[in-house]
Amino acid sequence: MRELLNNLKLNMNNGNLLHTTSLLLRVFENIQEGIMVTDSQMRILFVNNAFESVTGYKKEEVVGKGPQVLQSGIHNHDFYKEMWAILSKEGNWQGEIWNKRKSGEIYPEWLSIMVMKDENDNVTNYCGIFTDLSERKRVEEQLEKRALTDSLTDVNNRFSYLEKMNLLLNEDSRHEEEQHAIFFLDLDRFKQVNDTLGHEIGDYLLVDVANRLKRLLGAKDIVARYGGDEFVLTLTELRHPREAAKFAEQIIKEIEKPVKINNQEIFVSTSIGISIYPHDGDTTEELLNRADKAMYYAKQSGRNRFSFYFDELNTDANRLILLDSELRKAIDNHDFELYFQPKVNVRENKIIGFEALVRWNSEKLGFVSPAEFIPYAEETGLIIPISEVIIEKACEELSILRKAGYSKLPISINISSIHFQQTNFLESIQIILERNNTSAHNFEIEVTERTVMNNDADTISKLVRLKQLGFKISIDDFGTGYSSLSYLVRFPVDYLKIDKSFIQHIVNLADKQAIVDAIIQMAHRLNMQVIAEGVESIQQLNQLSRMGCDFIQGYYYSKPVPIEELIEFLQFWEYEHQGEIES
Repeated sequence: MRELLNNLKLNMNNGNLLHTTSLLLRVFENIQEGIMVTDSQMRILFVNNAFESVTGYKKEEVVGKGPQVLQSGIHNHDFYKEMWAILSKEGNWQGEIWNKRKSGEIYPEWLSIMVMKDENDNVTNYCGIFTDLSERKRVEEQLEKRALTDSLTDVNNRFSYLEKMNLLLNEDSRHEEEQHAIFFLDLDRFKQVNDTLGHEIGDYLLVDVANRLKRLLGAKDIVARYGGDEFVLTLTELRHPREAAKFAEQIIKEIEKPVKINNQEIFVSTSIGISIYPHDGDTTEELLNRADKAMYYAKQSGRNRFSFYFDELNTDANRLILLDSELRKAIDNHDFELYFQPKVNVRENKIIGFEALVRWNSEKLGFVSPAEFIPYAEETGLIIPISEVIIEKACEELSILRKAGYSKLPISINISSIHFQQTNFLESIQIILERNNTSAHNFEIEVTERTVMNNDADTISKLVRLKQLGFKISIDDFGTGYSSLSYLVRFPVDYLKIDKSFIQHIVNLADKQAIVDAIIQMAHRLNMQVIAEGVESIQQLNQLSRMGCDFIQGYYYSKPVPIEELIEFLQFWEYEHQGEIES
């Protein structure tokens, strides 16, 4: 602009005054930058069209006034003092400034101010030329947001979370009393949703989960998608760790609510690990690492629960490597053992069958709890060959039972949701039965409530086919999800197994009694029979008997035992206990 003015001045000196004036006016009115010219006393003399367009003020509204009409109030006195100091010294100033439009909207602009002087070096005018930066700022903000936000869920991404956490911990290094809770969430069996329903449904589910988490958080808290189906949250300014436990329970309840997609209800749950700052670490990396270990412990302990970090978890890494290696050997060598727990007809005092429960005694690890190796097997896909080994073993043990004279006692086999959703699930079972020359009528298939709640069209098809083959069908852990009995009526179900969490307190808690009683009555109306699992006392047995429960399973009658002890138990029951056995 200064060069333009100098050229115009040169043209004027050369006598082209009329042409130069016309050119100057055309440039002044058509240039895209806003221009404001004042006199030496900072009174506005004239402005151009771009000035009107950007600020919203007409020429007649500002001429004679000072530039203060545009001030936003964002910059303090020192800002303007420094600006004028530079103008006086150097004759020009440029920089970013926030001004205010006539509408009251505050906007950013890039402003250049030039001091105009006469031949005697006296200030005659000030010329301000500015560019509206609003659109550029919006683009920059969008780019920054894109760099810091997960593109699918619109929450923080991993980089943004780490940045915010580092800033938070850096600030809190000056406040020793501050506590924060870090939550590491992993959705249970999310891979199954992706594999069976497709990635589009999986993505929709992730977005829904992210929105639910956002609704639980306060303004100072942080949520991020850490990767895949993992989320991390920070609950700031904690007064006591019990607040973290309460919040984790809220998360679990929120996540396990069904998600409705295309008129279909999808059920997921989450496992959560928690670390506390500064007790479990004073860096973001350390806190996340420990929350991750606690999360995996929660998953191993049965999923849909939370765990705080504790020091012993640091020893788990080497065990995990060994667990994987030993588990694969056990599959190859069929090193699993089946234990059996009887099911008893309450009214007739008659044993009517057994549930087969897998046990594993590793050469290097010793006895490994199913609560440890089953979740790991499901995460890695090893549960499928393990399930096939279990079915094979059940066929072998059935043969032993038959030789001992017990020909009509069916064995219940638990089928993992992962295995059930496999396309070759039915074929693999049929092959095992044919190989062992046994019939499906000798077995019951137990699937969890959550298994039948997802992908119902495929589920119904498989359950119908199982019934056609001769299997009885049980819904295990009933009452722990969000299904209803009216929903289950569409499935060809023979038995409902009430989860032991309801049975434990059935004697003392009226709400548990009401739930169990309602399940029993409704199931009977829908021509289903009811099995109560986890029965441990005569009081529980009597209560269930009064409610009309059909079958009982639990330590009151017998703990799970290997096949040899089972046969001894049956003989004791038959001859000394004077109980009956289905025949």
